[in-house]
Amino acid sequence: MSANQLRIVVVVDVVGAVAAETLDGSVWLMDSNKSGGSTNEGTRQLQTTVRKGDQLIWTTMSLECEAFAAIDAIEIDPAYCEVTRGVYEGTDISYWLGKVKKDPGDAVVPYNVHFKLGSRPGAVSMSGPNLPAITGGRT
Repeated sequence: MSANQLRIVVVVDVVGAVAAETLDGSVWLMDSNKSGGSTNEGTRQLQTTVRKGDQLIWTTMSLECEAFAAIDAIEIDPAYCEVTRGVYEGTDISYWLGKVKKDPGDAVVPYNVHFKLGSRPGAVSMSGPNLPAITGGRT
């Protein structure tokens, strides 16, 4: 079986997050691998099924077209996934690329996404135990 390139889109309700001063209830994730076994699509607890060699590409978009949202960092166990920031050529639009270094098998490997939102100084990150994750078992 060959490696795949899997896209993960993070949608953020920037206005709601800034007003509430939390990302709780304001973040939803979707990936391009539902048919490969990913679960919890459209929630903040997306579990993307992967295998060694897969590439993950994270991008973000704001629910409100006039509000700014960008991924500032992604924290994940580096034993499983190496993450780097990239910029689409000729633009200032960034993405985050993850290279799956080790098949997670039955493990659930959570990750956290840090965002820059609107004109708010500093980054905001998700909190609590209900974080998105990668897991093994991609079909």
